[in-house]
Amino acid sequence: MEFFDKLGKQASKAAKMTADKTGKLAKETKLKFKMGELKNQINDIYEEMGKKVYEKHVREEDICIKKDLEEQCIKIDVLSDEIDSLLKECLELKDKKQCQSCYKEIEKDVKFCPNCGEKQSQEQPKEVEVLQKLENTEVPEEKETEKQIVIEELEESLENKEEDQSEEKSNLEKTVEIESNVTLEDDEDEKE
Repeated sequence: MEFFDKLGKQASKAAKMTADKTGKLAKETKLKFKMGELKNQINDIYEEMGKKVYEKHVREEDICIKKDLEEQCIKIDVLSDEIDSLLKECLELKDKKQCQSCYKEIEKDVKFCPNCGEKQSQEQPKEVEVLQKLENTEVPEEKETEKQIVIEELEESLENKEEDQSEEKSNLEKTVEIESNVTLEDDEDEKE
C-alpha cells in the first residue's frame, strides 16, 4: 500500500511540474506573440515615416525631423519600451537575464557573460527597489503609520532573504570542506 501512496505522490508531483512548465511556455508564447505585434507596428511607423520623407522630397520641400517626424519617433520609443519590458518578463519566466554588453540571453547568477566576457552587475532584489521608492514617497499624515508598517515588513523580508543566502553559503562551504577531507579507499590502500 505504501508503494502506491508514493507512486501517487510522485505522479501528482510530475503532473504539477508539467502543468507549471506548460503554463510558463504558454505565457512565454503569448509574450513573444505580443512582441511580434509591437515590432510589426514599429515597422508600419517606419514605412509611414519613409513615405512622408519621400513625399517631401518629391515636392522639393524641406524636411524638418523635429516637426514632421517627432510624433512617429515618440510612438516608436513607447513601443520599444514595451517590447523591452515584455522581453524582461520572458527572461524572468526562464530565470535568465540579458547581458548588458552583447544582449545575449544568459543565466541570472553569472558574474561574467559566457559569450563576450563582460562583467555583469548584480541586480538589486525587487524589495530593495520598492523599499527605496517607498521611503522617498511622501504620504499624508494619516497614511504614515501604514507606510511605516510596509517599510518594516519589507526590511524584515530582506533580512530573512539575506539570512537564507548566508545559511546556504555556509552549508555549501561545509559540503566543500567535508568533500575535500574525504579520503578515497584507493588513496588509503596506496598509503599502506
